[in-house]
Amino acid sequence: MSVADFAFYVFALTTLGGGLFTVVARNPVHSVLWLITAFIGATGLFVLLGAEFVAMLLMIVYVGAVAVLFLFVVMMLDVDFAELKAGMAKYVPIALLIGVVLLMQMGMIFGAWQFADGAEAARAAVTPDMTEVENTAALGQLIYDDYILLFQLAGLILLVSMIGAITLTLRHRKDIKRQNVIAQMHRDPAKALEMIDVKPGQGL
Repeated sequence: MSVADFAFYVFALTTLGGGLFTVVARNPVHSVLWLITAFIGATGLFVLLGAEFVAMLLMIVYVGAVAVLFLFVVMMLDVDFAELKAGMAKYVPIALLIGVVLLMQMGMIFGAWQFADGAEAARAAVTPDMTEVENTAALGQLIYDDYILLFQLAGLILLVSMIGAITLTLRHRKDIKRQNVIAQMHRDPAKALEMIDVKPGQGL
């Protein structure tokens, strides 16, 4: 067994173990930590595939930002997890049924899996030769040259979904004094300050 094969099995087992314990862990904080472990294993697999740029994106974005954000949110929220688990207990039979169906489908897929004749050539035609172009440059060429319209549409969809989420969760409260930017911009400096001559021995 070569070093690459050993590293593959280590990262694969790390990813599978992290994903499994993410689901079965009783403590939500432990679940997030196992999720970070699964992301680290997936990062190692991407490095073995030669996709270093995607691996670093996975490490920086998901591990360094998203998973850590989940961790802080779970730790800061005062959630009664015992009550949540009691409500989830009634859905266990349905979850087990769905899991069995998914396992049967995956077994059928792996049992009858066949590669198409032109599958390898079709995958090779999408990306340039790795010996001529680095994977980062090839990824940039695919995103910003070949599929620029789809990339912009995906960004537009994410922008609209973010605006929709903000709009749905926005609540106007009348008992809170808010900043009026327009009034501040049109403020007259001559009227903003008032000079008062206070006589000695008198108050305002």
